[in-house]
Amino acid sequence: MGEFRMLKLGEQIRDEISKLIMLQKVKDPRVSTFLSINRVEVAKDLAYAKVYVSSFLNESQVKKGVEGLNSAAGFIQSSIAKKLTIYKFPKLTFVEDTSIKEGFDMVNKLNRLEEEEKKD
Repeated sequence: MGEFRMLKLGEQIRDEISKLIMLQKVKDPRVSTFLSINRVEVAKDLAYAKVYVSSFLNESQVKKGVEGLNSAAGFIQSSIAKKLTIYKFPKLTFVEDTSIKEGFDMVNKLNRLEEEEKKD
């Protein structure tokens, strides 16, 4: 598959996983509707896909949510494979992504520094 098609497939998988989470189709109690799927990286041979998950919840809740998604990966794969018409569906691996939270913390730190400069 070409680079563009791989990116498009990753976006389709991301959308479908997000829908499953929002509609609470994943019955694992660790999976919260506050979890967000940032991106999906699909391997060129379609064997694996790495799914990056983040949230503004605390770290332990996000880790539990990722564990819940990994345990429900088979269900998620089969649900999405029925909707997408590709010859081989990748094995999903869910990974915690802290980039959004780190970016949010950085913006807060910069705002505090600006406030301190204005006071001086």
